Amino acid sequence: MSFLSRLLGLEADPRDALRPLWFRVVEISRLPEYYAKSGVADSVDGRFDMVVHVLAIIMLRMEKSRGLNRKSAHLTELFVEDMDGQLRESGVGDVVVGKHMGRLMGALGGRMGALRSVLGTGDTEQLAEALERNVHWGDNPDPQSLATRLQALYDDLSRRSDEDVLAGRIAQ
Repeated sequence: MSFLSRLLGLEADPRDALRPLWFRVVEISRLPEYYAKSGVADSVDGRFDMVVHVLAIIMLRMEKSRGLNRKSAHLTELFVEDMDGQLRESGVGDVVVGKHMGRLMGALGGRMGALRSVLGTGDTEQLAEALERNVHWGDNPDPQSLATRLQALYDDLSRRSDEDVLAGRIAQ
């Protein structure tokens, strides 16, 4: 689809098919147990960490599917669109939004790399070590608890059909 076609509304936005999944990413990342039981900081940074970790886990699942692999780019675009809006809402000006977005995308890529190497093994101790370095923690951090929860999300996604993943029908 060309930019002009999208602008004029002549063709459907291919990202629309991924919106239910994006909304589910945000919903899962806001689950109170991440903050109250696992000790993730209930702050802008902590909430961003959870969005990025949940998104990274879902994108790793999408990587494994021929049918979803290409669609992960559209999910990334929804992430960028949302984060851009959040930055602007918080007062970040046009001049530096790009720089901030570069950092946010770097964070996503870094988390995907860290998670890719450990999630497939099921080793929650190693996952907890990675999370300890990559999460803003509150007063009572429990990286092992968070690792167990995120491993369960990954395991659930592994059992889901592509259609369920795309529609955001993900347990948690």
